[in-house]
Amino acid sequence: MKKIILMIIASSIWGLLKAESPLISATRIGERIDVTVGDRFFTSYHFRIDEKYPYFYPVNGPVSGSSVTSLRNGIYPHHSSLFFGCDAVNGGNYWQEGLERGRILSIGANIVETNGERVVITDECIWKRPDATPPIIDRRKIIVSAPSKEIYQLDFEIEMEMLENVTILKTNHSLFSVRIDGDLSVQEGGTMVNAEGKTTEKGTFGMASPWMDCYGIRKTGIEGIAVFQHPSNPWFPSPWFTRDYGFISPTPMYWPADDKATHLKKGEKLTLRYRVLVHAGNTQQAGIAGLYENYRKE
Repeated sequence: MKKIILMIIASSIWGLLKAESPLISATRIGERIDVTVGDRFFTSYHFRIDEKYPYFYPVNGPVSGSSVTSLRNGIYPHHSSLFFGCDAVNGGNYWQEGLERGRILSIGANIVETNGERVVITDECIWKRPDATPPIIDRRKIIVSAPSKEIYQLDFEIEMEMLENVTILKTNHSLFSVRIDGDLSVQEGGTMVNAEGKTTEKGTFGMASPWMDCYGIRKTGIEGIAVFQHPSNPWFPSPWFTRDYGFISPTPMYWPADDKATHLKKGEKLTLRYRVLVHAGNTQQAGIAGLYENYRKE
């Protein structure tokens, strides 16, 4: 009898938790995919043919409904919110502005799951530049969900396949990156903290850590964005390139093994997984450390 009662209680709690998780929906409009959480617009995946690379913007917070990321400015026009790219790849630049230097071109954006407890977006992207053999093709799977009304979640799985021998010279511009909105930046009074409790650019730059969180006070309350690296990733945990003005990126190519370059062979495949949490509250209130523990076991 006691066991039955416990099962009923557990089932009721689970039902309440599920009820608190908003439904997600995705709609393709031209060369972007819009994602809605409940009745609130969350983010768009942009993959226009004239862009440097695909990116997500805005990435709206669950408290303010405003973006926790920013899109470019006069000083850093190559910072496009939430994005993936790399500089110094076989002589090309798949990060900074200038399409002739190299670009990551979407050739297969798709919505695989349109609505429900999650949406799933897939894409295939070719890395190309004029008069050069494409060095890399990547295949992306992005799952968007909302574990609660206070946390929006994006899961990234990116497989990079080398189409030729690839040399990536030492660069601070590599792979998964987030340009933080000014409200959350250290310069504007926000907090940047890693898994070891180190803060600011001084404490986190070049530090290998499984996750990083940035949060700040907005007019509607505290809001933040955290990035997790999965333990299965090559180079885990990658050292972080951080800036107090609002930039975070686990950047393995800035600390290559031989201090000069990263070398990858033709046909080699790398799978990189990241989780992004857009959350209400500070790091402790959002339970970021515990949420990472759950993620690393997946």
